[in-house]
Amino acid sequence: MSAPIDGGFATLADPAAPVRLVLVGAGGMGRAWLRTILANPDTELVGVVDLDTSLAEAAVTEAGLHPGEGGVLVGTSVSAVAGATSADAVVNVTVPGAHHPVNTEALFAGLPVLCEKPIAPTVAQALSLAATAEASGQLLMTSQSRRYYASIAAFREQIVSLGRLGSATTEFFKAPHFGGFRDEMAHVLLVDMAIHAFDAARFLLDDDPVAVYCEEYNPSWSWYAADAAATAVFEFAGGVRYTYTGSWCADGLETSWNGTWRINGEHGSAGWDGDSAPTRQLVPQQGAPAEIEVGEPSAAVPEEIAGSLVEFVASLRDGRVPSGEVHANVLSLAMVEAAVRSAESGVRVVIAEILEQAYAQAVAGEPRDDVREVLVSWGTAAAGLTAPMLAPR
Repeated sequence: MSAPIDGGFATLADPAAPVRLVLVGAGGMGRAWLRTILANPDTELVGVVDLDTSLAEAAVTEAGLHPGEGGVLVGTSVSAVAGATSADAVVNVTVPGAHHPVNTEALFAGLPVLCEKPIAPTVAQALSLAATAEASGQLLMTSQSRRYYASIAAFREQIVSLGRLGSATTEFFKAPHFGGFRDEMAHVLLVDMAIHAFDAARFLLDDDPVAVYCEEYNPSWSWYAADAAATAVFEFAGGVRYTYTGSWCADGLETSWNGTWRINGEHGSAGWDGDSAPTRQLVPQQGAPAEIEVGEPSAAVPEEIAGSLVEFVASLRDGRVPSGEVHANVLSLAMVEAAVRSAESGVRVVIAEILEQAYAQAVAGEPRDDVREVLVSWGTAAAGLTAPMLAPR
């Protein structure tokens, strides 16, 4: 296990050794993470935790490993399995409602955590987790896996050359028939999927949101019980207007899972289809033709959850703050909560107000004295989110 260090989070005692991981959650996404952990030469799976131990044992067996003594330890307690295996860290792939208790247990057991998105179901719980990370001295990182594409990195590089930015748009149109809880959940597109695009907008624009106006609706042919389509217009601190429009019941001409992007600035525009290399067209200079340039990625990189895992391991080894560190990720979740609030109320919502209301809820509802002490020391949510462990956007 790692030990806290002053002024930041804990790093590994032996940075050269493979990182010993306990995976929490053995469902479909948990199995995807299990395969990803096994494929990474810098990580070793030592335990799997799930309330259904037969499910966990089946996941381990299907991966060609042996569950139990001499193999991958299976159990129902994060701290017990981690202690018995001398684990270095936890990967939390439980349902969102379990993120807060599982993360808290792991962090106070001295274990850094890589947690699936969203970091928590509410901004108030996310603020509590940020304070928990400070109180425990451990790293808590969200896996915003759609930041990890070579093509999005190339797109970000192109955007820099556009000068002052004016507008950014994402179009997201898919028609998945999930079945199960998603077909019944409220605000299904905004809550379950839009956070990826909102987080990517912060990453690409290198800026933070100020306010949003959002409308939701449900097409007459929709197979979802609640609104499955939405348009949200965000104002960013630098003046950019970011428009997200999407639907989860849009058959035909579907976009990629990353959506289709266009960003316009004073020197031209850049676009990305969410899959392939981005393109850019700059304003002609001195009569030269405006050629469309393709932004080829500089190098192949691990993508999606594999990319999240690589950054997490690197952070544990060298103390570098990862892009998904909990303090920074709170604003991506706040974008979702603000969009939902706007859709429900029909008015423009200021994100700072969402943060401060959530902060008051977090302080009032925090059951741990040590975590509440950290929260109170912030004074405001805004002050807390500029804590020493704050990551880049």
